[in-house]
Amino acid sequence: MAEITRRRLMATAAGMAAFGMMTSRGWAAPTKPASPVAITVADVAGNLALTQGMFENYAAEKPDWVSGFAFTKAPAPELPSKIKAQQAAGKVDIDLVLTGTDALSAGMDQGIWIDLKSHMGELPDLATILLPQALKMQALAKDQGVVISYYPSGPLIEYMPDTVATPPTSAEELLAWAKANPNKFLYARPANSGPGRTFLMGLPYILGDKDPMDPAAGWDKTWAYLEELGQYIEYYPTGTGVTMKELGEGTRDIIVSTTGWDINPRALGIVPIEAKVGRLDGFHWVTDAHYAVIPKGVAEEKIPVILDILNFILQPKQQAISYDAGYFYPGPAVQGVTLDMAPEESQQVIEEFGRPEYEDWIANNPMEVPLDAQKMVEAFRIWDERIGAQKG
Repeated sequence: MAEITRRRLMATAAGMAAFGMMTSRGWAAPTKPASPVAITVADVAGNLALTQGMFENYAAEKPDWVSGFAFTKAPAPELPSKIKAQQAAGKVDIDLVLTGTDALSAGMDQGIWIDLKSHMGELPDLATILLPQALKMQALAKDQGVVISYYPSGPLIEYMPDTVATPPTSAEELLAWAKANPNKFLYARPANSGPGRTFLMGLPYILGDKDPMDPAAGWDKTWAYLEELGQYIEYYPTGTGVTMKELGEGTRDIIVSTTGWDINPRALGIVPIEAKVGRLDGFHWVTDAHYAVIPKGVAEEKIPVILDILNFILQPKQQAISYDAGYFYPGPAVQGVTLDMAPEESQQVIEEFGRPEYEDWIANNPMEVPLDAQKMVEAFRIWDERIGAQKG
């Protein structure tokens, strides 16, 4: 216990030291509102599973800043067009969006997010506090969002060992298995699924494609592979949860997964604890993150409050909450946050449902950032037209 306490104190000290550097670069605290404001938060990434406790802590600690939070959820592909319509009508009723790279990219493509460049002086020095790979994910936002959680993601395959005694270890073996077991392999539409898009962006590395960062001109092997694989897939669900449910029920034997989507559904009892995960030869991690973005048209008096909220949830003490029940494992985006700082329930979940091999896999496999916003939108379009459309 003494050793755990010592590590916790060291990690906390490191994290707070990084935050102490905010003032050394001229950090200025956001301006307190004249009266508390209500903030509406829209989640299109399942991020509230990681961060709702942080928002609630903020409301408890700063009742003179916020009168309360209203939380809503929506599918990632639908929200950008909804916000754009609100902006056209001059009535934006969503103050803060929690999103993955999907709606982040779509919103950047449509020009609906506030550029935070002029507000960076009111935020922590992200280059100092973020984990190195999370900082690379931050660059994808181009100052239109802030990374608030991070994980190495996938792509992994997940399977039931009682029905898949010899799991595929290469893309070729996966294709052969799917052909021999039609409709028993499944992944969700990439535009609305973290594991789906991680699989899509990870295949160019696994297959040795010409340019993994150019879906239009550099993914010939990937598109051909997915077209052939699609012959043995019954349909493409609109969300990852369906794939987990069908694996748990025995409708499918192998699905695409990630670290968090492996741990959390087993912790929730959706997928049996006996499920196993594997990698394919040539595996590279394609990292993922959740972002906080502010739609254009938000009331001016709310923006300093939102910036103050982001300062709060990026503190190491709050970030430790993002270990949650393993949904975005590990979860924290900032340095100096260890599992022993997380709530006791989170530590118990990771102890029971985590996998010891993840530490080795994370340390000893290449990590790649996802496509940038324009390329990701392009990849989704090509997939929808060439792959998804074949199943209606």
